[in-house]
Amino acid sequence: MTRMVKGAIMLIAIAIASCDSGEDCTKIVQQSKLDAVNAARLEIDNKIIDDYIIANDIENTLGPVQEVNGIKYVISQEGSGVTPCLENTVVFTYTGKLLSDGTTFDRNLSGISFTLSDLILGWQLTFPTFTKGTSVTLFVPSGYGYGPNGFLPRIPENANLIFSVELINVR
Repeated sequence: MTRMVKGAIMLIAIAIASCDSGEDCTKIVQQSKLDAVNAARLEIDNKIIDDYIIANDIENTLGPVQEVNGIKYVISQEGSGVTPCLENTVVFTYTGKLLSDGTTFDRNLSGISFTLSDLILGWQLTFPTFTKGTSVTLFVPSGYGYGPNGFLPRIPENANLIFSVELINVR
């Protein structure tokens, strides 16, 4: 019995410690959002991204490729401190490019802030694993970006994306 109580206390402590911003701290995206992504298209996109990473020798030019929630990324500078929850406001700089031809479709280098849950699914899936101050390159499959509709005229349908992001602050 004592062992079970200690185990339960340990689980509660871990759960509390993993939430950086108080009582409302969600780090995992709802399964329904993941289920809404076309699995066949995701498989195609992941192959395209893998081929891009190999063809551009990303491992040797940017650094080790890591993966979280099916999204590949390379950390160029590791931050420290808190990791954001979906309820947090994140402050960041970024450049967004099309994987297909490298066209820059959007950029903000002065810093912009949004609630993490309002950003694309790919960022919702990855940002809760990054600490404040992290600089990262994300390779986002289309279903975790703007999907089959794109965001015309700058982002075509089913566009795989590359983002260079610096997570400046978490509030």
